[in-house]
Amino acid sequence: MNKASGHVVLEVEDLRTYFFTAHGVVRAVDGVSLRVAPGECLGVVGESGSGKTVTALSILRLVPEPGRIVGGAVRLNGQDLLELPEAALREVRGRHIAMIFQDPTVTLNPAYRVGDQVADVIRFRLGIDRVEARNRAHEWLARLGIPEAYIREYPHRLSGGMRQRVLIAMALCLRPRLLIADEPTTALDATVQAQVLDILQGAIEEMGLGIMFITHDLGVVARVAHRVAVMYGGMVVEEGSVRDLFRNPLHPYTQGLMEAARRMRPIAEASRAMPRPWGCRFAPRCPEAVPECGEAVPELREVKPGHWVRCIRR
Repeated sequence: MNKASGHVVLEVEDLRTYFFTAHGVVRAVDGVSLRVAPGECLGVVGESGSGKTVTALSILRLVPEPGRIVGGAVRLNGQDLLELPEAALREVRGRHIAMIFQDPTVTLNPAYRVGDQVADVIRFRLGIDRVEARNRAHEWLARLGIPEAYIREYPHRLSGGMRQRVLIAMALCLRPRLLIADEPTTALDATVQAQVLDILQGAIEEMGLGIMFITHDLGVVARVAHRVAVMYGGMVVEEGSVRDLFRNPLHPYTQGLMEAARRMRPIAEASRAMPRPWGCRFAPRCPEAVPECGEAVPELREVKPGHWVRCIRR
């Protein structure tokens, strides 16, 4: 957890989100603490099932049943979103916190032209007339490289890269304080991916936007993020600056991710099995596990200024 002083736009403290199923309780998010400052991009990395997306949905209180937020705090500029009534929270979503989802195909309405969809967001959120909203929507889409002819098209007529840019325009047009980007470049080719990352970096510089960028791609993190939080088993196991984490990863899981990325193989192949039901979540797969790792969940400790790790051997 980043304990640095100064203004933060988002502060997540000891967030816990559990899924209550017929087969037992799944602790999808189990004590996550994060901070994002204005003009900063926090990369959140980890393999599928580590809790990244559920953390993002918990911030916006969009966790589907049977999931439930059971503890913690989510503060936007000091205001705890978990304590807001639903009507007040709806004003926060989109207006102050925007989210970009991975697949624009299922996010955009296929029955409406993309320009109209962006214009409706502006008109209803800002309370301006239809003509002004349409003009602003066209300006945003043009800024993001959508040709005028495609602004009047339906989503299926656009390429995947263009549809993703429409979602980014929809997210940025209200000038939110925080943007949550949930793997927005995963389905894009390398050229379009680079263009999308350039757009987000420009928004950070121009708008002072805070971004929580969720991804499993360490190359994307190295390019766009200032700090990185590594998640495993619903917990943050390491956090630090991009430079520190890439030069000196301390947690065995982070080291495994780096090795898996270098060798282009799954993390499961980079770690040996070592079954332990308690203690450190990563112990069953950790190549450095010792019996003490199974006794209790390690605390997230600051081992050097700004660099935190959850491991008893570091």
